[in-house]
Amino acid sequence: MLRITKITDYGFILLAHMAKQDKDELHNAKDLAAAIGIPLPTVSKVLKILTQGGILQSHQGSKGGYSLSKTAEEITAAEIIEAIEGPVAITDCSSANGCERNCPISPSWQQVNGAVIGALQGLTLANMAATEGP
Repeated sequence: MLRITKITDYGFILLAHMAKQDKDELHNAKDLAAAIGIPLPTVSKVLKILTQGGILQSHQGSKGGYSLSKTAEEITAAEIIEAIEGPVAITDCSSANGCERNCPISPSWQQVNGAVIGALQGLTLANMAATEGP
């Protein structure tokens, strides 16, 4: 079964929440944790990962916080997953480097992986935030 981690799931939840707010608003970990209902240490960890991955920008200072690095329409699901999990590869042989076996199945997995990546690239944070529940 192809699954994303709970940390990635939390990343999507946090980003969707941020995308629904005023684009100029800065968000701090404590307020996000309270609004979303995710423990503060987990929120802090996810925010750090998303900042390192270029999805968020960190703003220092007493009125600092986090903001999206681009508009929600410009951030894709593929970018978010890659920022947290690394490159999308549903099997070892579908990764960019392939696997050492070089079997006849590899091209098929690469085709499937390409379709998955294409679907994720076609889904924006704005799309996801618009369909998110209450």
